[in-house]
Amino acid sequence: MHRTRANTGSQGRERRLRLAHEAARLMAESGIQDFHQAKRKAAQRLGIHDELSLPRNVEIEAALREHQRLFAGPGHAATLQRQRRGALHALEFLQAFSPRLVGPVLDGTADSHSPVQLQVHDDDPDAVQRFFEEHGIPADARARRLRMDRGRTRDVLVWQFSAEDLVFEVTVLPYDALRQAPLSAVDDKPMRRASAAQVRQLLDSPAPPPTL
Repeated sequence: MHRTRANTGSQGRERRLRLAHEAARLMAESGIQDFHQAKRKAAQRLGIHDELSLPRNVEIEAALREHQRLFAGPGHAATLQRQRRGALHALEFLQAFSPRLVGPVLDGTADSHSPVQLQVHDDDPDAVQRFFEEHGIPADARARRLRMDRGRTRDVLVWQFSAEDLVFEVTVLPYDALRQAPLSAVDDKPMRRASAAQVRQLLDSPAPPPTL
């Protein structure tokens, strides 16, 4: 009986690992950005329908890093540097809103399809829209729900625009969100964030900067 349980557990871990790597491959090669969508599509492709076998987002992220290390090559590093330079320009442009870089461009898992994700802070929800209009930047707004902490969600505006051949997503948050970032969809911990100064440091060094 103990051997059967061990075998069952081992098979479950193997299925979860296979799904994590397939989901990571789909994200890296097909431009899928959503972890949930990637794991569901991976399960469908592999014919695995056991909910307990679905990998956690953090397992998919680890598999994605491994996939990029093995297959992406120098082109990935060049793309990431270009995205981070674009992020720095945007952070400087949006400096009045205490902007921060978040997401795959910061943590290094971005691919050529990944948007540059920024968070800006202002208690006037219309201030960012006025700023874009004053500078002649055509931007589209959409709603997104973020988990601010383990017991609280918030519906926020996300402005999307293109510049420097990159897509930018700018999430508008109140100033009090500077004290603690929203929770990451990957590991349920506060998102890693970086200011313009920290992104400059990141461009100069492969080591990740401290976060605010």
